[in-house]
Amino acid sequence: MPYPSALKDNPKCIFFTDFDGTITLQDSNDYLTDNLGFGQERRRQLNYDCLDGKATFRDIFQEMLDSIKTPFPDCVQYLCDNVKLDPHFKEFFSWARESGVPVIVLSSGMVPIIHALLIKLVGPEADEIEIIANNVVDLPGKTKEQEGGWTIQFHDESGFGHDKSLAIRPYAKHFADHPNEPRPTMFYAGDGVSDLSAARETDLLFAKKGRDLVTYCEREKVPFTIFEDWRSILATTKAIFDGKTNVKNVAAEGVEDLKHRGNETKTTK
Repeated sequence: MPYPSALKDNPKCIFFTDFDGTITLQDSNDYLTDNLGFGQERRRQLNYDCLDGKATFRDIFQEMLDSIKTPFPDCVQYLCDNVKLDPHFKEFFSWARESGVPVIVLSSGMVPIIHALLIKLVGPEADEIEIIANNVVDLPGKTKEQEGGWTIQFHDESGFGHDKSLAIRPYAKHFADHPNEPRPTMFYAGDGVSDLSAARETDLLFAKKGRDLVTYCEREKVPFTIFEDWRSILATTKAIFDGKTNVKNVAAEGVEDLKHRGNETKTTK
């Protein structure tokens, strides 16, 4: 349901979400790198370099994937055998379908992996989820089925490889250009460094507790509300959808929670 098709039924809400480590419990790309590539220690250092502005996400992600030589179909199967779904996402997606809320995955991962995992973990109805992500291509003289035969094809030329904000901004522009149309509330859920480009683009940002996106939002003073799993995302989104609360109130609660956690940190140092 690509833009502007997602708007044709005048949805009350649109939910954009990261995939790896947000919908799933593990990040599939990290899982591949840690187990089939150069390992966790090097990967974490690259993530810190990205957070500190010493490297682009595009460059660190390319380095991660270059370290994986396993044939691509074997990588997909390895992930399908090991990656788990957040236990509450299926309930959220069921509610979204019933309520006419488009769910759009914005990922710095790769479409074939995301699609395969969604179909396995959610079921055939996951075909309704729009996926905007990078792709996979054969390396020159090789095929994806060979060892060392594949690489990532980035979605755009940005330093993110996939600048997720570029997928969200057309919606905001549409309603700026059509002020008389009812504007849906837009949400985003994410957890890591690949979500930095989307962090300021929606009405409400859900950031996963204990992950790098929280660190970034705290440092850059980006408003957010913390989630631990999709149970809390569903409860909050449903309350806003039903008019029991609003984005302003939820965001204010997020700010107060951040202040409280900051005070806790100071007292424990």
